Amino acid sequence: MTATSKIFFISDLHLGVDAKFTSIQRERLFVKWLEKYGAEMNELYVVGDLFDFWFEYKKAVPRGFTRAIGSLALLADSGVKIHFFTGNHDLWIFDYLPNEIGCTLHRNPITQIINGKKFFIGHGDGLGPGDYGYKFLKKVFTNPLAQWLFRHVHPDIGIRLAQGSSRVSRKHTGGSDAVFTSKEQEWLYHYCLEVLQSEHVDYFIFGHRHLPLDLQVGSHSRYINLGEWLHYQTYAVWNGTELELRAFESDAQFIKG
Repeated sequence: MTATSKIFFISDLHLGVDAKFTSIQRERLFVKWLEKYGAEMNELYVVGDLFDFWFEYKKAVPRGFTRAIGSLALLADSGVKIHFFTGNHDLWIFDYLPNEIGCTLHRNPITQIINGKKFFIGHGDGLGPGDYGYKFLKKVFTNPLAQWLFRHVHPDIGIRLAQGSSRVSRKHTGGSDAVFTSKEQEWLYHYCLEVLQSEHVDYFIFGHRHLPLDLQVGSHSRYINLGEWLHYQTYAVWNGTELELRAFESDAQFIKG
């Protein structure tokens, strides 16, 4: 990193589904964000669920998202290193986006040493205690046979099924994802504590939770959840010495503890 460059972290844009803003409005906001901060970026970590659904067929990909994909490709062409994590909504990213954008794909959490600080980065799905139903489903969704079978479903049908499943999932949570009671009730907080039993980490960075969180873990570690862009438009920036949660053109409040 240079004295003026920064590392940016963002997750859970869920492009393809409408919320506070429509999907296309959110995509335009994302492109605007990339254009505003692209010159400052040394690296960009897209920490899962950029899309509300994604599946690559052998000769086809979901329609849309051309502004986002093109802007990320231009950013990579300019020399910014882009790390792209699969989330629980876009597990089925294969080689199209890494080749088209020019990014490094991650399917599991990674650790990075940046300016002498240890970062643990991942989407966050399937980590920590509980959520056994999803953990089972994730094994099914990542099974090569299941992926082969789904690839033989016509895209019009497959995407419609996936969108319906996403709506059912949101209805099932009933807005509970937007509620914070205490960090002791946060399963990713407990996962951070588990990791710290075997290694020191300065910063844990996750998405998936859909709340912008900045929580102290132990005496010398922090757990940052990047929030989402369905309502908050939040992200994080590392300037070489400090990690900061920010909101883009919104008045989102961060939960600290």
